[in-house]
Amino acid sequence: MDDRDVVAVQLGREPRSAVDPVARCHLGLPVVIAVPPHLDDGTPFPTHYWLTCPLASRRIGRLEAAGGVKAMDERVATDAGFAAEYRAAMDEYETTRDALVEHGRHDHVPTGGVGGSTRSVKCLHAHYAHHAAGRANPIGADVADDVEPLDCAVPCVVVDESGSGVKNPAWQEPVS
Repeated sequence: MDDRDVVAVQLGREPRSAVDPVARCHLGLPVVIAVPPHLDDGTPFPTHYWLTCPLASRRIGRLEAAGGVKAMDERVATDAGFAAEYRAAMDEYETTRDALVEHGRHDHVPTGGVGGSTRSVKCLHAHYAHHAAGRANPIGADVADDVEPLDCAVPCVVVDESGSGVKNPAWQEPVS
């Protein structure tokens, strides 16, 4: 099974661009993919690092539901050192993504930093994906403390008897 098939099962839909894993779990499955600044249909896409891991997505969803985005926005507003690290991560993200825009293409380009944001944290998933891709991101690092380890006992995606990738019925969230 190739990475595109695994990511399609992880996301529950076909990917809208090439699949380029930049982080994998201990079972060898994609955790984060790099997405080009324009999807296959030409749509500008600001999110360069996309989280595909169902375990991380589930855990981060709980953090967001508990007010995690608001808490990080408040931390950025009140902690000057953290805010400087956040701004550096946002700038690096935008620079990295923008360097991939096709030469001479100036129409409909993605904007913003992590997740396309220009003023607020917006999405802990995107910050964690940036961090998991090996980039310096203080919010992603903070989220990682609550999300990791990604220690599944069995893979989230398996090949069924027809040879297709499917969600593994034996997969469950590990209790950490």
